[in-house]
Amino acid sequence: MNQQMMKELAGQRAVEALVKSGMKLGLGTGSTAIPAVRHIGALMAAGKLKDIKAAPTSFQTVIECEKWGIPLFSLNSKEIGGKLDLTIDGADEVDGQNRCVKGGGGALLLEKIIAYASAAYAIVVDETKLNDTLGLKFPIPVEVVPEARLPAQAALEALGAEALLREAVRKAGPVITEHGNLLLDCRFKTPIDAAAFETEINRIPGVVENGLFTRLRPVVFIAHADGTVEERR
Repeated sequence: MNQQMMKELAGQRAVEALVKSGMKLGLGTGSTAIPAVRHIGALMAAGKLKDIKAAPTSFQTVIECEKWGIPLFSLNSKEIGGKLDLTIDGADEVDGQNRCVKGGGGALLLEKIIAYASAAYAIVVDETKLNDTLGLKFPIPVEVVPEARLPAQAALEALGAEALLREAVRKAGPVITEHGNLLLDCRFKTPIDAAAFETEINRIPGVVENGLFTRLRPVVFIAHADGTVEERR
C-alpha cells in the first residue's frame, strides 16, 4: 500500500467506527482528513448517514463539504451551540502517548478550537507519522500576529527552537493564515516536554496558538502498508 492509500484507509475506518447519524462533527484539514470527509459525504449520499451537522476547520474543508453536500455550521451556530460530539482530523506527528503536532496545512488555530470543543476526538494517520518525540523531525507551527513576528521568533529561539518564517510555495512572500496571521515553524534539537511547551509557547505575547495538541488524548487510527489499521487508545 502506498501512502495515499494508507491515508484513505485510515480515514474510512475512523468514519465507519465512530460516526453515527445525527452527530455534530468537527471535520479536519489536510491530506488524511479530507478522505474521511469524502467518505462521510458518500455515506450520506447512499442514505447510510443522516442529519449530520459539520463544523469545518478550514476553507479546504468547507469546499470539500460543499462538493459532497455535507451541511455546514460554525461552532457559534445555534444548531451546534459551541459543542461537538466528535472531531476527526489528521496529524503531522503522533507520539506514543497519542499527543500530536498539527498545523502543517496552516489551519492549527481552528483545528485546536474545534478539537477542544469536542466530546470525542479521533486522529487518522499513516504509519509514517509516528515518532517517539515531538518537535524533532516535523516542525511545530506557531501562529503569530504579524506585528509580533520578530519578538516572538526571539522568544521561541530562547526556548531552544530554530524558528523559521513559513514561506509560501505558489505566491510571493510568507504564508498568511485564514485569520491573517503568520506562521513560525519551530524545530528543536533536543526532546521537549510537549505538554509544558504547549502552555509555555502560548505565553509569548503575540502568539495566537501553537501546533502541539497534548490536552486531549484521541483515539488514533494508524494505517499500515500491509493494509491493516491499528486503533490505538
